[in-house]
Amino acid sequence: MTLQLRLLHPRFAAEASGVDLRRPLERETVLAIEQAMDRYAVLVWPEQPFTEDEQVAFARQFGPLDLGLRKARPGQHRFRYDELIDISNVTPQGEVAGRDHAKIVSNLANQLWHSDSSFQQPAARYSMLSAVVLPPSGGDTEFCDLRAAYDALSPESKEEIEKLRSQHYAFHTRLWLGDTSYTEEQLKSMPPVEWPLVRTHPGSGRKLLWVGAHATHIVGWTVGEGRVLLSDLLEHATQREFVYRHRWRVGDLVMWDNRCTLHRGRRFDLSQRRELRRTTTEETA
Repeated sequence: MTLQLRLLHPRFAAEASGVDLRRPLERETVLAIEQAMDRYAVLVWPEQPFTEDEQVAFARQFGPLDLGLRKARPGQHRFRYDELIDISNVTPQGEVAGRDHAKIVSNLANQLWHSDSSFQQPAARYSMLSAVVLPPSGGDTEFCDLRAAYDALSPESKEEIEKLRSQHYAFHTRLWLGDTSYTEEQLKSMPPVEWPLVRTHPGSGRKLLWVGAHATHIVGWTVGEGRVLLSDLLEHATQREFVYRHRWRVGDLVMWDNRCTLHRGRRFDLSQRRELRRTTTEETA
């Protein structure tokens, strides 16, 4: 089979076809997908419904898998694999969660612009999200291209942020959304990490603007001044010209590069079942 690509946005994101992801891939196919990811950052694969086994096997061909926040709160899990991250409003018992359930806070946090696991080092490389059950409306996912966002900054802005660093913290968004269910031990289990505001994407060699909801402040600045700058930069990065919006269909697999994109889920009726499964690979280079 030959990988085929169709551009979905003028700057990035492509629909991919010609490969059955549920079968073991030849090394040359893996490399072709990685090259496409370096170029497009987001690949949409229609009609690829995965079993749990198939999704984990597919993801492992691109590197070791990341557990994300399950490292701090393992708890009950609906899936056979800890590496399958449950992006749903469904409890471990299989019921739609009530509005006061921790799953709902997790859903709301996913509606903020973020890069998966930017709160750890190494951070995440690829995420792969499989649509299993969808609500009648809403629940789209948006992606923004941080490379294009950096390119569009003024020379003065690029010079200002070139040497700045920000701190990212795993529980920043959860605490901001009012989740007080974490213990002190859990909050300390994933200490903050620092990242430069300007990074270079290893695959394409392009500079990018490294912002997102996990960033708490600018290192060496007052909290207030730093958060205003981070807010301005995030607003810049998520302008419509840098954003691709994906409208899900059951069986879609969307694969994105966390090192050069942000994403967010959009609002939906939380009383309607929405089930997606995510696998995420760690950056190893």
